[in-house]
Amino acid sequence: MNKWVKRTSIALGALALCGVAAAVLGKSIGEKKMVRTVAIQVPALAVAPDTGRVEHGRYLYSTRGCAECHGADGAGKTVIQDGGMLVIAPNITAGPRGTTANYQVIDWVRTIRHGIKPDGRPVMVMPSEDYARLTDEDTAALIAYVQQLPPVAGKQAVVELPAPVKAMYAFGLIKDASEKIDHTLAPARPVVAAVTVEHGAYMANACIGCHGATLSGGRIPGSPPAWPAAANLTPGKGSAMARYPTPDAFIAMLRSGHRPDGKPIAVMPFASLKQINDTDARALYAFLKTVPAKETGLR
Repeated sequence: MNKWVKRTSIALGALALCGVAAAVLGKSIGEKKMVRTVAIQVPALAVAPDTGRVEHGRYLYSTRGCAECHGADGAGKTVIQDGGMLVIAPNITAGPRGTTANYQVIDWVRTIRHGIKPDGRPVMVMPSEDYARLTDEDTAALIAYVQQLPPVAGKQAVVELPAPVKAMYAFGLIKDASEKIDHTLAPARPVVAAVTVEHGAYMANACIGCHGATLSGGRIPGSPPAWPAAANLTPGKGSAMARYPTPDAFIAMLRSGHRPDGKPIAVMPFASLKQINDTDARALYAFLKTVPAKETGLR
């Protein structure tokens, strides 16, 4: 018996040492992966900053989550400070500590659609997968709006990740946006903004960063421990959509940030969602009613 206990203790100790070694190695590999170069070909895009385009860009900036991280004025702000993780979104104006003052249009396209910085390094944390399928016109409008933001003093980018998150990233359990995006796809074709399933599918691209490519929700990979799992937006088991039997109920949630029972919903970017116009919101609802049912977390 004593010999069995001794051997078991030795085996458990060896496993613990292997775990520590894997974590240390993973942290090192993860840090190298964060600064790797990703080479892609990015087609040119014409951006003429006319009044209508800039106004549409303002709407996109306000409703697609850009202001949630970079602030309404583009100055940047602290996005996550929890669980040993610190993420500060950068100043994207031409003001002091701005990171995009020298950006050309092609640099904006590479960052927004592909999750890759002008120097080829991957963009960390920013959910470029949400914007990868933006049409040329919407991408141009968003860029036109951001380019005309008044210069303000703001934040420099900071991405500090706990060692376990870096290790998970190193071994592919967590992916940056550039790994999730199919860079060979042509830009999405324009869709008429109407209460249609087709337009709703286009709107739903902005949800995949948190809810997953299948919209089935589950834990957001790499998110702080205190964050709740993203809701299952499909009709599958555990679907959150069962709470919203009508488009009006769904829109009320977007506008208020509360479930029908009055309980607040955590983490969701309601400062942006409440500004989505009725056409976009109703189209999104119509699409969510058509997606294939998935069990929660089956991304």
